[in-house]
Amino acid sequence: MICVNQYRTHLCGEVSEKDIGSEVRVAGWVENIRDHGGVKFLDLRDHYGVVQIVVYDESLLENVTKECTITAAGTVILRDEDTVNPKINTGTVEVKVSALTVLGKTLNGLPFEVDLSKETKEDVRLKYRFLDLRNPKVHQNIVLRSQLISYLRSKMTEMGFLEIQTPILSASSPEGARDYLIPSRRHSGKFYALPQAPQIFKQLLMVSGFDRYFQIAPCFRDEDARADRSPGEFYQLDFEMAFATQEDVFSVAEEVLGATFEKFSDKRVSKAPFVRIPYEESMLKYGTDKPDLRNPLTIIDITDIFENTAFTPFKGKTIRAINVPNCVSQPKSFFENMLKFAEGIGMKGLGYISVTAENEYKGPINKYLPDDKREELARRAGLEPGCVIFFIADDRTMAPKLAGQIRTELGERLDLIDRDAFELCFIVDFPMYEIDEDTGNYIFTHNPFSMPQGEMEALMTKKPEEVLAYQYDIVCNGVELSSGAVRNHDIEVMVKAFEIAGYTEEDIQTKFTSLYNAFQYGAPPHAGMAPGVDRMLMLLTGEDNIREVIAFPMNSNAQDVLMGSPSEVTEQQLREVHIKLRK
Repeated sequence: MICVNQYRTHLCGEVSEKDIGSEVRVAGWVENIRDHGGVKFLDLRDHYGVVQIVVYDESLLENVTKECTITAAGTVILRDEDTVNPKINTGTVEVKVSALTVLGKTLNGLPFEVDLSKETKEDVRLKYRFLDLRNPKVHQNIVLRSQLISYLRSKMTEMGFLEIQTPILSASSPEGARDYLIPSRRHSGKFYALPQAPQIFKQLLMVSGFDRYFQIAPCFRDEDARADRSPGEFYQLDFEMAFATQEDVFSVAEEVLGATFEKFSDKRVSKAPFVRIPYEESMLKYGTDKPDLRNPLTIIDITDIFENTAFTPFKGKTIRAINVPNCVSQPKSFFENMLKFAEGIGMKGLGYISVTAENEYKGPINKYLPDDKREELARRAGLEPGCVIFFIADDRTMAPKLAGQIRTELGERLDLIDRDAFELCFIVDFPMYEIDEDTGNYIFTHNPFSMPQGEMEALMTKKPEEVLAYQYDIVCNGVELSSGAVRNHDIEVMVKAFEIAGYTEEDIQTKFTSLYNAFQYGAPPHAGMAPGVDRMLMLLTGEDNIREVIAFPMNSNAQDVLMGSPSEVTEQQLREVHIKLRK
């Protein structure tokens, strides 16, 4: 529904054959102007679509240029058969204009053609973002964003969750990423911080007696940009549940995310229950804790097969291998390019063995394999005629990561990725602790507030590196959508967990005062997660950069070139918040 007024009686995208013979008025932006010898055809675009208008009186077109705004009145007529445009909804009709008024002039030449804006340098696009957003493809991303957020809200409400807003001005967090700090005018020398996430507040809501909370939450982190991470701020579907287990959270995520991906895409979506992959298994089979399950290739550990090898590059190394079926027929250039890629990520080489159609094994490494070891390799890797098995050798830390990158590259180069699917999985059983290579001390691997599996007994009886956490990620097509955890709500277990990582109870009281206090007044078991809205949209739209699904993003250097921020402020403003700048 629109308000019929002096500017328009019809939306551009809704003029149709049922309006033929009617007088209408439309308004929008002039997308194109075509001169057909005394007759000019204009494509007029608004938020809802495009309609062609026809102008016979050139005097009506004074000051009309591309991307100016106009209102035009006229009669709807049927297009000539040879001018029908099946690409738009209004393609069989046009408006024969009798009156036209320019509402907003385009005073300067356009910095880029709107329909080609995505081919323009990013900083130019962002400086003129109001023009960039007129590009129908860019515009539709933001429309989809609104629709998706609306759907998420309705879905969560339908499932019994209560939407509650948590504070934007909060306290600085001693853990995690860098905060955005805000100086206080009334309290000299003290600072607020923008929330990195509503984590503590949503846990306090559970202690407050609310059972199911959610929020489309803005989060602020002073982090560098990546293709899948916007600098400054991002949004997530934040939710938490009281008296809940890990499986309860998974059930909600499966319902909401499964339904969302199915609603906004025609691709095949994983059916619940999503695959659960232990962290250790994921690092071995996929070389990452963010596996793209559309890629059928997997990694195996064959370190023991080369334990006493005479092949110098493999001596004392961790060895991973990837078997690629039907790869023998690839041209020589394929293997040369894979070697270049391997060297580009820091590998000293990329060895491989080919299995010919006659079941012969070929390649320099083959001669270092005794018959029994070759048979063991063939059995473990499932080698058959036509296969090529690639070897990745490095230290214990790097070998899995490098193997993961090789797996991804092989999947891409061989076109093994299923582009018509959204493959979702949970990564579970993250280790609670790891050893800091610099200090040799135990540190938390991820979220320090996760409940250890086995609780106090595990902390008391197991080596710290053996303790697993009720912590999990949800991954889609190799993109981490969310992390989450069953929270450590037991103050005694929390004190012990932090003690192992070198914190005292006084440290917890000082740094995490609110949780420490709240958990002494009947805290329920609670758990949750927070899937990223921006990343969901990036996947649904197929965009390679997350900034394509944000209305007014910063550039990759964390600058808003449209608004000119960050910017300098006056000396008076600095004085009011008790700040003196260092040079």
